[in-house]
Amino acid sequence: MRVRFIDPTGREYLVEGEPGESAMRCATRALIPGVLGECGGAMACATCHCYVEPAGAAPPPPRADEQEMVSGCLEVRPNSRLTCQIILSAELEGITFVVPSSQV
Repeated sequence: MRVRFIDPTGREYLVEGEPGESAMRCATRALIPGVLGECGGAMACATCHCYVEPAGAAPPPPRADEQEMVSGCLEVRPNSRLTCQIILSAELEGITFVVPSSQV
């Protein structure tokens, strides 16, 4: 499945994601600038913060613990998510993640 990442400079990266993997793993495997995932997906660092732009089906809404972690990020928007908490599936084909400038 295709996943699109846009870095703070506007450069686009089209990445092949694997259903069942987190968007963070997809991004770190592709070396997307600004998506660090320092905690490995344990939702303990927020270094995978991105803005989500669904293409069709949207990911499930964030749980309360993710919302709490995101609230401590810089440049928070209504579509802010931790990419470690979004599991890729065929329904999310074409989803876009925009890396905030504060992540780099």
